[in-house]
Amino acid sequence: MNKTHPQRNGDVAPFDPAKSFSEERGCCQPHGACLCWPPRCVCVTVLVLLLLAATAAIVGLAVVLGLPPHSPANRLCAASNNRTGFLCDDRVTCIPASQVCDGTTNCRDGEDEQEKLCGDLPRSLPAYLVFRCGNPAHWVYADKRCNGMNDCGDCSDEMGSLATCPPCGSAWWSCSPVFYEYCACVPRSLCRDGIQHCTSWSDEYLCTP
Repeated sequence: MNKTHPQRNGDVAPFDPAKSFSEERGCCQPHGACLCWPPRCVCVTVLVLLLLAATAAIVGLAVVLGLPPHSPANRLCAASNNRTGFLCDDRVTCIPASQVCDGTTNCRDGEDEQEKLCGDLPRSLPAYLVFRCGNPAHWVYADKRCNGMNDCGDCSDEMGSLATCPPCGSAWWSCSPVFYEYCACVPRSLCRDGIQHCTSWSDEYLCTP
């Protein structure tokens, strides 16, 4: 006579063909987009969330530490009064050309005072920051061109084909200046101040401040 013995702890349960492999392993169902790694199941959704969290942590750490961004490929920009400027690494701050290599850090990360930029003036400067005067031995920063002042010493930055400056603006009076610092215009603020600034005296008799 066949005897039936009760199942004891530790005995292997009979295989149930109705159960899937995933259910046997205690894993997520296949349609749940899960990966079964015995003896535990790791869902893809959890992995994606972990990756996103790690990426956010890295980005946040970079912001906190103030890591410098990549330098802009083109640093030419328009500073105040539409003057030639130098774009800082933050891609927002535009400083006048004459503030580059002036001994003062004007960009947050100091890129306007770097040795590779300031080591051999003016040859180490980008061409757009430099204006060559009529005398080849002299140069001025590009934002000094057409500013009304005799920065080159021979007025080549204010007059002639090299500078190609527009006529005197509304804040200036056109005349032949007496003083060396001006070239073809004098500031209207000097008109009728009792001092001769134009050879024709027009600043005292015709010009109005």
